[in-house]
Amino acid sequence: MAVRPTGFDTTIAELVWRTRYRRTGEEGIEDTWRRVAKSIAAVEPADRDAWEARFYHALAGFRFLPGGRILAGAGASQRVTLFNCFVMGVVPDDMAGIFDALKEGALTLQQGGGVGYDFSTLRPAGLRAERIGGIASGPVSFMHIWDAMCATLRSTGARRGAMMGTLRCDHPDIEEFIDAKRDPRALRHFNVSVLVTDAFMDAVRRGGDWPLVFPLDGIRGANRHRYPEQVLRTDPATGREVPCAIVRRVDAGALWDRLMRAAYETAEPGVLFIDRINALNNLNHREHIIASNPCGEIPLPAYGACNLGSVNLVAFVRDAFTPQASLDLPGIAALVDTAVRMLDDVIDASPFPLPAQAAQARGSRRIGLGVTGLADALILLGLDYGSEAARALAAAAMRTLCHAAYRASVALARERGPFPFFDRDRFLAAPFVQALPQDLRAAIAAHGIRNSHLTAIAPTGTISLLADNVSSGIEPVFAFECRRLVRDPDNGEQWHELEDSALRRWREAGRAGPRPAFVDARRLDPESHLLMQAAVQPFVDQAISKTINVPENIPFEAFQGIYRRAYALGLKGCTTFRPNPVTGAVLEDAGMAHCCAVEPEYEAT
Repeated sequence: MAVRPTGFDTTIAELVWRTRYRRTGEEGIEDTWRRVAKSIAAVEPADRDAWEARFYHALAGFRFLPGGRILAGAGASQRVTLFNCFVMGVVPDDMAGIFDALKEGALTLQQGGGVGYDFSTLRPAGLRAERIGGIASGPVSFMHIWDAMCATLRSTGARRGAMMGTLRCDHPDIEEFIDAKRDPRALRHFNVSVLVTDAFMDAVRRGGDWPLVFPLDGIRGANRHRYPEQVLRTDPATGREVPCAIVRRVDAGALWDRLMRAAYETAEPGVLFIDRINALNNLNHREHIIASNPCGEIPLPAYGACNLGSVNLVAFVRDAFTPQASLDLPGIAALVDTAVRMLDDVIDASPFPLPAQAAQARGSRRIGLGVTGLADALILLGLDYGSEAARALAAAAMRTLCHAAYRASVALARERGPFPFFDRDRFLAAPFVQALPQDLRAAIAAHGIRNSHLTAIAPTGTISLLADNVSSGIEPVFAFECRRLVRDPDNGEQWHELEDSALRRWREAGRAGPRPAFVDARRLDPESHLLMQAAVQPFVDQAISKTINVPENIPFEAFQGIYRRAYALGLKGCTTFRPNPVTGAVLEDAGMAHCCAVEPEYEAT
């Protein structure tokens, strides 16, 4: 197939570019790459032309795919953030603080950043507000206000908003939160996840009661006499163990069953294993992670930000569809060296909606470098996604990326200094850092490191379409030929015919007959999804956006076993999707009347 004049092989890629990323005067994707490379290189203290050329080379051929906010906003005339998403500050448990938090979220969404909030700090419904004599309405009621705010911004023509809302599994309003999205009209601008603790998983395993609690400091006056029982639990605002009042008790198994039933029937809430997330955080000595970004790949502290980019593995397959097919690991490592510097420069090139976000981003200098196109790369290499060989290849690719990223960050620290929050001994004591190669740990000890975190795997929905429809993130191919619902600039929606990149390449190569390794999501059992996620998790210092697609007829017992297995495998979270009438469809398989795949409710990546 001849290359289109704008630099694309597919109509959908050109459409995505024109509607999402093209700026006035740009005739093709190469112009977009030049704009982005020039804008990011402008913060380099020296040799800007040379770095612009290196950044452009990394982008060329869709080898490195920065997050959508970078592609859309770098060098643009509008003042927009280059960060995909933010976790916002702690929501205070008083009316003035709540609406201050709402305002901060509105300002962030207005500039193009998605937002994540933990609502566990808000007192449960039914508690009396001592100062004014009113009755607390609970966190879910305030989430509806956020949802209306996001809808209002969207109606003004602002970029489609994305929000994540979380609640701890021991909050007294957890049941209302779990069921909140059963109403197909409710909280449509939110993704929601339950913060599941190790103690709760143990209680589910053992059986028995599960106390629902709220910090004693938040229960004042006469309310304290209503709840005489106390227990030490985590303060959602600080992460410290504090005395909490036991508001009521529920059966742990029944609560787990309710969570699983909601996920089974509505695809939400997701589950974040929050104790594991905090324990494995490279900065666990100084910060408390309270929520994640809307797709879950970046768990963050208050005012933390997502600075994302993905290596397109398809671009590094050599001799595709032949016995000699291989993945160019040295080439990936060389690209990562440039990608890390580019994402580090984004921190200095980007405006921020709020000063607190700038302070957090510049203090930790977090970046989130990952991969996309894994499933298509496996097909080009002749490997079945569900095989042990495929998992070994994925692990090798992510190990190469991770170690190259940490080495590049050490080199940047020698040149520019470590990130301001760096504490050498405490950083080296973090579990993820302890698992790095010894020579790399020695280099960190000697020179520091420029970025506190370096790896994450995003869903890459839109940027994978931009790269001529390679498979997204580490997901299997949903369907090799399908129709996808795509939003246009006027907020309309149209279905577009899609052909997966690997299938297109197979056909262009003149291949015929059986197609080895062409495995789609419906041919994989949940265990294959989980094992792939577990294979790459050891090389991801943040988290992985991964959806386990399951058939509509999966038995409920087997469905909830997926989450138990995810916990047992050491994963940081779990999200499933079973076709249901609540969420509707984004994708339709050409061979099926109706089938769905979970897609992020925003267009940032």
